[in-house]
Amino acid sequence: MEGLEVFFQPLGSELFENLEKEALGNVINAHNEQGFPETEGAKIAIIGVLEDRNSIGNSGCASGPDAIRSYLYKLFEFDEEIGLVDLGNITPGETTNDTYYAVKTACSELIKAGIIPLIIGGSQDITYANYSAYEDLEQTINLVTVDSKLDVGDNDEKISSENFMSKIILHQPNYLFNYSNIGHQRYLQTPSILELMEKLHFETMRLGEVTGNIQDAEPLLRNADIVSFDISAIRWADCPGSKKSGPNGLYGEEACQLSRYAGISDKLTSVGFYEYNTNNDIAGTSAHLIAQMIWCFIDGVLQRKDDYPKGSKDSYTKYIIDLSASKHQIVFYKSDKSDRWWMDVPYPAGMKNRYERHHFVPCTYNDYVQATNEEMPDKWWKTYQKLV
Repeated sequence: MEGLEVFFQPLGSELFENLEKEALGNVINAHNEQGFPETEGAKIAIIGVLEDRNSIGNSGCASGPDAIRSYLYKLFEFDEEIGLVDLGNITPGETTNDTYYAVKTACSELIKAGIIPLIIGGSQDITYANYSAYEDLEQTINLVTVDSKLDVGDNDEKISSENFMSKIILHQPNYLFNYSNIGHQRYLQTPSILELMEKLHFETMRLGEVTGNIQDAEPLLRNADIVSFDISAIRWADCPGSKKSGPNGLYGEEACQLSRYAGISDKLTSVGFYEYNTNNDIAGTSAHLIAQMIWCFIDGVLQRKDDYPKGSKDSYTKYIIDLSASKHQIVFYKSDKSDRWWMDVPYPAGMKNRYERHHFVPCTYNDYVQATNEEMPDKWWKTYQKLV
């Protein structure tokens, strides 16, 4: 992929030393002293971003990418060819906007080529640069963050790791269709922000809801084009490598499960893991966990079913529910390949091209049961409000 190498530094040889024969580090096509890797045929491209100047309360997290790689490369490869490349590290530009431009350009080129950018940062405001990469694609997209609190703040202030979502929501031209957050902790969250999310018909899932039934998070991730993971959403005991981690949060295995859900999504085209700080890590615990999360994400990509309900519906079972109270009809589709469920939300006449990617809404069997009981599923109603 011509031109991208100007943004990246090669990786040090120490990352590839003393690896077992079938370790990922021996099969990955990486940017090293021999040159920039060929991306033809790749499915996933790792991008390290050494930027933390807009981090709030986690200075030093720019040091994370190579520490994560040191554990990722030691994990064993998969049963099938993964098409994995590592482009190396984007170093900080003269300004953070220069870094954002490099990330935006690299992600845009990869996405256009059908390659998933997998970003390891750095601070979470890099998500804004990732989002900007979709501007040239001329399509509305969905974004999911996994975070202990929503990073929505004062839009008049300089962009930071704690207000970047405001910049995304208010960005012009606007191409954000839906935003969801998974794992927020209510006592850490300003109530007015949750009220704003409701008014915008965005979705939030509290930590207790995730730990109570993690399967309910899968449809949110299945609907995402971008997933941005703040590792401080994981409890400190499992992941101490962030200055913002607390006593409560996701367990390590839950973080890995969410990462796998993200990978399985046919819709997802980019992902990022942020806020890891080597200065706070204890015995490499966090770097090791994030490496396993990335491994689970890649494993999810390999398990994709390509069953998003577009085109022919011959491989789906169709269910039609009439809600007499609201006079709405809800059409469900169940995939014969994966047993996953979708709802068909009608869009206004004349808006098909703009919203075609969003009217099939991932859901669960429980949403179907709710509809059979004459109750309107929340996902259907919120999507319908955004469409009209």
